[in-house]
Amino acid sequence: MAPFGGWEMPISYASGTIAEHMACRATAAMFDVSHLGTVVLETGNAFDDLQRTLTNDLGKIAPGRTQYTHLLNRDGGVVDDIIIWWVSENNIQVMPNASNTDGVLNALNGGRDITNERAIIAVQGPTARSAVSKVAPDVVRIKRRTVAEIQCAGVNCTVAGTGYTGEDGVELAVPAGDAPRVWDSLLEAGVTPAGLGARDTLRLEAGLPLHGHELGPTISPLEAGLGWVVAWDKAQFVGREALQSQRENGVQRTLVGVATVGRRPPRDGATIEVNGEQVGIVTSGNYSPVLGHGIALGFVAPQKTTGPCEIRVRDTVLSGSFVPLPFVAHRG
Repeated sequence: MAPFGGWEMPISYASGTIAEHMACRATAAMFDVSHLGTVVLETGNAFDDLQRTLTNDLGKIAPGRTQYTHLLNRDGGVVDDIIIWWVSENNIQVMPNASNTDGVLNALNGGRDITNERAIIAVQGPTARSAVSKVAPDVVRIKRRTVAEIQCAGVNCTVAGTGYTGEDGVELAVPAGDAPRVWDSLLEAGVTPAGLGARDTLRLEAGLPLHGHELGPTISPLEAGLGWVVAWDKAQFVGREALQSQRENGVQRTLVGVATVGRRPPRDGATIEVNGEQVGIVTSGNYSPVLGHGIALGFVAPQKTTGPCEIRVRDTVLSGSFVPLPFVAHRG
């Protein structure tokens, strides 16, 4: 256990991070991600409030669907990346990252914070749905990017076809008092518990950004390669003017993937070099259990995104090369 975003979170369980990682890739693993926030909007103005605040276009989806979106600052930086669960006509759930809930509440001028009323269990992996169906038969209704209220182990839950591993799966919002019952039922169904260590190596292999690393108040969606999350045809959203300027003038840095030789992992803050010249900085780095070598995400100048490179970790230089993302293909 370790502090994380104001919560005590499991880094790993008895089997260890690599075993948990491989369980998610081969069968099914479950993660306690209750540190994510949940703000519920239930007023008739909720749709309009979200449309003029967040980057994506909620009009592209409907009740029963989910959407990935960004909350920007006036400079176009990412205050938070958010998942929307549009549960029903008058129930839109906004899910920010750990410790960002208050900021989202302020940006939306209200909403009901239910973070402490529920737990969230993410079940991910190629056999995730079949395992969950043993305790929640109606999970067959939950397709990718959909959300519905169903029963799991006799408990009323809100379940979405979302996740953060590159694998198929679902995330279950469970009343806090019932969370141990649901967790134990999934354990009996053969799902492997996994901690934040495996969650991080899984999302890194999948090339998914982490707030505070590949996203943040000084990093824009365009720099992070996430321009698809910006609905330019909307009339407005916070940070649009600054982002439009960047769109017209081009970015000064771009997010890339680097594969290194050997098992030693690159680390955050290490320099990325080409022919002895620093061209960028590593934002996330680790050992890839699937690939068997080090991988890293980092920002470099747009013209320095191909060919061989080196990552300097203190006094050690790791040979590497720029590679396309994701490192491991998405299956969900």
